[in-house]
Amino acid sequence: MIDHSTIEKLTDRIQEMDSIHAINTLSELFPSKVVFSTSLGQEDQVITQLIAMHKLPVEIFTLDTGRLFYETYDLLARTIMKYGVDIKTYYPDTASAEKFVREKGINSFYESVENRKSCCYIRKVEPLKRALEGNKVWITGLRSEQSANRQQMKKLEWDPANQILKYNPLLDWTMDQMLDYINEHKIPYNPLHDKGFVSIGCAPCTRAIAPGEDPRAGRWWWESSQKECGLHESNTITK
Repeated sequence: MIDHSTIEKLTDRIQEMDSIHAINTLSELFPSKVVFSTSLGQEDQVITQLIAMHKLPVEIFTLDTGRLFYETYDLLARTIMKYGVDIKTYYPDTASAEKFVREKGINSFYESVENRKSCCYIRKVEPLKRALEGNKVWITGLRSEQSANRQQMKKLEWDPANQILKYNPLLDWTMDQMLDYINEHKIPYNPLHDKGFVSIGCAPCTRAIAPGEDPRAGRWWWESSQKECGLHESNTITK
């Protein structure tokens, strides 16, 4: 574990840097221990392009829950081909997924928040922990506009749940800034975004949103709880 004084010093340094400089600095401090998790969302596509364009020493990985949209799989293939990057895929533990479906049912996540969070844990949280194991820095595509929970986050913070530094390079980007960058650099993105899908996860748990709706309204729309799956809970220790 990195001590809090080191985190505070790093936070102050990283806060003043642009994303490229910050990622290079973190890579120098923690060689071969910096990873980026992509869910193939627009934010993540921006970061993948930055990593590829600047040849940043960052391993890219994604989580295949087994219930993603076809368009997401197609985008994964197109992204690998366009940028020539290796994106490692992590899958749910087969025995755990089979046991959950056998005991609860294939769509039991609609029945209770507990079932939904159990499904998210098996398909996303546990594979993420395996992907992050042994690494020191986790790069994400989180933006503060996405939810109230994410407005409390810092660009660099300690994630106690995964015992890792989390770097959020696009945290202060607006939606317009992100879309302008995507258009300027002709970055491939999921066509579902053009159909009202702002945040795209598993197919059974994602719907398009209406104009003016909260960006996270399309995720687990049948719930009134916080719209998080457990990957980015507000449990970080910040300065």
